[in-house]
Amino acid sequence: MTRGLYTAYTGMYNEQKRLDIISNNLANSATIGYKEEQVTSQAFKEMLTYKIRDRSNGFVDEPIGKMSLGVKIGETYTNWDQGSLRQTENTYDIAIQGSGFFTVRATNAKGEDKTYYTRNGCFTATRDGFIVDSDGNHLQGEGGDLQVPTDAAKIVIDRDGAVYADNVYVDTIQITDFEDYNYLKQHGDNFWETVDGATAIKGTYSLEQGYTEQSNVNVIDQMVDMITITRAYEAGQKMIQTQDSLLNHSVNDVGKVDNHGLDVSVTYHKRINKNLELFGRLLPA
Repeated sequence: MTRGLYTAYTGMYNEQKRLDIISNNLANSATIGYKEEQVTSQAFKEMLTYKIRDRSNGFVDEPIGKMSLGVKIGETYTNWDQGSLRQTENTYDIAIQGSGFFTVRATNAKGEDKTYYTRNGCFTATRDGFIVDSDGNHLQGEGGDLQVPTDAAKIVIDRDGAVYADNVYVDTIQITDFEDYNYLKQHGDNFWETVDGATAIKGTYSLEQGYTEQSNVNVIDQMVDMITITRAYEAGQKMIQTQDSLLNHSVNDVGKVDNHGLDVSVTYHKRINKNLELFGRLLPA
């Protein structure tokens, strides 16, 4: 009977994880280039249940059906759908229309260089002419760190990523795409890095200067999912309350005395309390 407590717990824990992901999506709904995260649920393997030493069947174990042991998080994945474009008219705001990522070079606290990939095309120029993002990471061109003349009157970036300063070619923005996005590991909310097995390919894209790609989070859908998750969590709480009531009834009102006239309620009650104490430790704070 106590198995119902654990089944309800797995459902509540699963909904809590889903709620965490939706909360993160909503928090980043206005983040440029952010890609929505989604999650799947997976049931634990079903178990065959038996009626053990049933008196009505000659004390022979008899299968009576299958029972599920609850649910768990199956997979968390990224929705790579294109986000809408918003015009900013800023020279160094660039949006990718299509597939691929901007390539940026970051330097950690140890002075080590690291390459990351992002859809966030909100860049600025430093006093030395280097194109960087809000964290100071350098946008990469085909020749390395992209740098434009500081005295240029006009910077133009065409749809292929070629950069011109006063009609003079400077470099081409490096756009990197991958054969399989499953070989990308998220770093923070808006960066990805490669893992072993990632294969870089040429993407199909066009760049839009003076635009930024907005997040692809649908706020209304996320709010509806949040309400659904909250109701499911409340249903799990009611299941636990019902199981607790049944256990209390079993201990206090049913089967206090066994066939030999011995009081078994104390031993059974101790076992129930031990299960409830363990279950309480599993619940999220």
